[in-house]
Amino acid sequence: MSKQELRVLGEDKPEDCCPGLLTAPLAEEQAVELAKVFKALGDPVRLRLLSMIASRAGGEVCVCELTPAFDLSQPTISHHLRLLREAGLIASERRGTWVYYRLLPQMTDRLAGALTRAMDGLPPTGAAS
Repeated sequence: MSKQELRVLGEDKPEDCCPGLLTAPLAEEQAVELAKVFKALGDPVRLRLLSMIASRAGGEVCVCELTPAFDLSQPTISHHLRLLREAGLIASERRGTWVYYRLLPQMTDRLAGALTRAMDGLPPTGAAS
């Protein structure tokens, strides 16, 4: 069993998962993984797609409901969804001719934890240097 699976709800600490960006240098593997996630989120279309999937009641959404929200072709939307999936942010399941997408909260939680710890080390916005 992995360390993640052995955690007791309410007893885990964010620092147990992975170091913050300012608390310790990232290992090469961590940097590669985080860079892939940041690259996936660095596109406005992918960021909107992730937001649409994450905010969906019921936790999943059909690609047929995502495509009309954009002025892009279906293959282009599929490309963006594939990059989000490869970055570990979403999962997909084919049901007949349609594919349904859902958020993978473990990756977004890891990302949020790393960014939160990094931001904790910065001075408040607007503070004098």
